[in-house]
Amino acid sequence: MFASPAHHTYKPGSRLLPEAFSGFSSPRSPEGPNVGRMEQVGIFSSKPAEPVVYKVKVTTGQGLLTGTFDSISITLVGTNGESAKQLLNRVGTSCAKGSVEEHEVFCDHDLGPILLIHLHKDPYSFFPENSWYCNAVEVTSPHGEVYRFPCYQWIEGYCTKSFREGAAKTPADDTHYLQRRHRREELVRSHTKYGWKEYIPGTPYCADIDTDMTMEYNIQYSFPKATAFFGRGTLALFEAKMKGFLDKPYSWEKLEDIRKVFWFYHTPRTEYVFKHWKDDDFFGYQYLNGINPVLIRKCTKIPENFPVTQEMVAGPLGEHTTLKEELEKGTIYLADYKLLEGIPTILVNGKEQYIAAPLCLLHQKPSGEVIPIAIQLSQRPGPLSPIFLPTDEEWIWTLAKTWVRNSEFHIHEVNTHLLRGHLMAEVFAVSTLRQLPMCHPIYKLLIPHLRYSIHINVLARTYLISQGGTFDKAIATGRRGLAVLLKKSLDNLTYTDLCLPEDIEARGVGSLADYYYRDDGLKIWDAIESFVSGIVELYYKSNLSVQRDYELQAWICDIFTKGFLSKRSSGIPSSIRSVPELIKFLTMAIFTCSAHHAAVNSGQFEMGAFMPNLPSSMRKPPPDVKAPVTLKEYLDIIPEMNTTSQVLAVIWVLRNEDFDMKPLGQYDDEHFVEEEPKQLITAFQERLAHISEEIKSRNKSMKLPYTYLCPDNIENSTCI
Repeated sequence: MFASPAHHTYKPGSRLLPEAFSGFSSPRSPEGPNVGRMEQVGIFSSKPAEPVVYKVKVTTGQGLLTGTFDSISITLVGTNGESAKQLLNRVGTSCAKGSVEEHEVFCDHDLGPILLIHLHKDPYSFFPENSWYCNAVEVTSPHGEVYRFPCYQWIEGYCTKSFREGAAKTPADDTHYLQRRHRREELVRSHTKYGWKEYIPGTPYCADIDTDMTMEYNIQYSFPKATAFFGRGTLALFEAKMKGFLDKPYSWEKLEDIRKVFWFYHTPRTEYVFKHWKDDDFFGYQYLNGINPVLIRKCTKIPENFPVTQEMVAGPLGEHTTLKEELEKGTIYLADYKLLEGIPTILVNGKEQYIAAPLCLLHQKPSGEVIPIAIQLSQRPGPLSPIFLPTDEEWIWTLAKTWVRNSEFHIHEVNTHLLRGHLMAEVFAVSTLRQLPMCHPIYKLLIPHLRYSIHINVLARTYLISQGGTFDKAIATGRRGLAVLLKKSLDNLTYTDLCLPEDIEARGVGSLADYYYRDDGLKIWDAIESFVSGIVELYYKSNLSVQRDYELQAWICDIFTKGFLSKRSSGIPSSIRSVPELIKFLTMAIFTCSAHHAAVNSGQFEMGAFMPNLPSSMRKPPPDVKAPVTLKEYLDIIPEMNTTSQVLAVIWVLRNEDFDMKPLGQYDDEHFVEEEPKQLITAFQERLAHISEEIKSRNKSMKLPYTYLCPDNIENSTCI
């Protein structure tokens, strides 16, 4: 992503004439054809020139091991030429963690406006090579002009890296040939460094990286993040192992024993789930404010393949209304798991596993509670597909709801979480790194929201969804079923699904009471949209400027072809033709990487710690008759001890991580150096702070506060 001297036609220490001087004429000189012209512009003179002094401030990152003992030098490149290479850390111990160091660079002439800097990293004494994380460089000219060079990069090996002055510019804004050439060369290297590969046919492409060990530093976890991630997973498995649960492929003897897997990780919310997991109102509540709040939709007509009658639901609806009346009032809702039809399963602990594709009818009562009123465990009605009702015997009804919760597990993990939360974030990340140079305003806008997105997905492909990974060990679909479900999910994913305001309208849930995911999510969406609008309108003054930005068009084309496999049915644009279109797409991308992922990821352990509320597999087929069910039979259907322990260890690791967290809108790295975008960032942060206060105030009066979309709890990026 950086230019090196080898790519330039001039040599260090040379004096390049600005393009503006090309029109000057001068008499030919016996010393050479250009000497007379150079004397006119003051470069060659018979009088010795006074040295010109530039002040350089170098900032090293705050993280662990960010400093270096290597020799660091700098070269300044301006419109009038470049400086000589000058050493910065003279004793080999500068550029230390968190340091801000000032130096002077001497030149024999004024370099003009500074366009680029070269940072040279060379061996020092007997010390071995070690990487250096450079935050930024600031150059002050002899006339007081300040030039800022945001870096925020690891510099690895002995090399030269080039950075350009930090003002955000589209391709049309670059007027100097050095800037244009640096831009082109950066993109050539980016295409080489960040490649695409097909991981599962028919699903989004991913970064061409096999393991995290082969990944470059700049997209890797920080040391604290990696330590917390692997340490927590190791400790969770160790605890389950020490308690004996990890080695027991047997049914649970008592429901209460499930809580013992991770006894010390209980929270008020996990305790609430344990106490209320069988309650119909809590079952319904999770469609609104659980970890998969994007499935429920209004039902205005009972589906033909779900023959629910008035007589069936008269009891749950009450005496003073009918199913027809409630349909007309808009209080009947549907959860349809058709995507799961025909998904293959695997053997877990040597036993066949099963998946259902249920239909669940829900009713919002006048009190605001949403309750299930009918469940059918297949898409095909008939004598062997009974409709289960709240009036059925307790454990029959509980078993039917558990089957639905198992379907929730599969749809949530593969569709809502993996596809929409992780794979989309990786598509945005790879496209941005490949197609947008660091100076591009859209790169500067997006890069904080793509932090670690590639690394977490590489980890997922290594440990979770690989052959022999967690999916093959403890989840009914296994990797084979996941591949089928993931492809079906992408085939059905639309631009409308990804844009929250349009999704709310399409699902008809705008008037659904106590839908905190919707209420908080729309506030976050509006805040992001306002911020994005300010940035976009600052750098794009017309629709034509959007259309002519060939880097931007290559970026969206990459997303369309590699992320959505050129599916026109998705509604995803393959090009962007206007400023409003660009604002909408960028708002969606940032919301997806931050708020959407937080909403569907943060509560996984809390909602799933008591496994019957979110089982990963079912060991017997869905019931085809309403025969009595005992607790013992129920325990023989839900996952065994070792399967439960495997899944709980994973969702414990994947909960939100406090180490190295960057909350939404908190941009520690100053990629934008101009005042206007800085003011927009401040306004964005203030608006998010106001939303946080509103949510916290509301939550004080709630028995089960909804916290997943409080801006303080939303990570800037999909990174866990």
